[in-house]
Amino acid sequence: MKKSRLSSVVLLPLMAISARDAVADEPGAQQAARLDAQVKVQMGYLLALPRDYDQQGSWPVLLFLHGSGERGTDLEAVKTHGPPKLIAAGKSLPFIVVSPQCPDDQWWEPIELIALLDEIGRKYKVDADRVYVTGLSMGGFGTWRLAAYAPHRFAAIAPICGGGETYWARQIARLPVWAFHGAKDEGVPVERSESMVEALRKRCGNPKLTVYPDAEHDSWTETYENPELYQWLLAQKRTKKE
Repeated sequence: MKKSRLSSVVLLPLMAISARDAVADEPGAQQAARLDAQVKVQMGYLLALPRDYDQQGSWPVLLFLHGSGERGTDLEAVKTHGPPKLIAAGKSLPFIVVSPQCPDDQWWEPIELIALLDEIGRKYKVDADRVYVTGLSMGGFGTWRLAAYAPHRFAAIAPICGGGETYWARQIARLPVWAFHGAKDEGVPVERSESMVEALRKRCGNPKLTVYPDAEHDSWTETYENPELYQWLLAQKRTKKE
């Protein structure tokens, strides 16, 4: 069973500072203030439910983040690579697959993706202990960033030809990671994945890294066609925060 969402609107609470709550405006003086407002998130996404969705009480979630070439407002573009491409070709995956689309000239924002996952959790039969994130290129960077932003929301991540800030390893050292990269990638050098994996290992993490010796930037086609990736993801379960 497949569904798509052309537009999702989520309201997020935002707490910050506003001069309107001050008792009196005093030029030159610093005053305490408060803003109580909401931020609206609009995001198109593809949703694919497993064919036997109604036969289980809950399902794992696979969040897929596309690359920069698929940004925009045409959801058909999201089917160019990765799980959405496989599903469009008739493949069934044992996940609730959520594939959002990033707007033109923007990058993946963790707070928006968390809002999307929250909505999916409210509407569908989600196993909150088996939520996985994967993405390619820009989506690979987004995968690392989202994991660092909310590490305890996820059971595992699989970033492909991405990278991030090595200090993020402090947040995600215990998170199962399987990264992928092409050794001949000139768009995103393989060192971007290698440095993240090394940082995790220094923090006593146990990440996996697969480097395809002959692959250039497209290290995702082989990865997403490999059933071992999905078997590995399904074997991971979220560790409760201590």
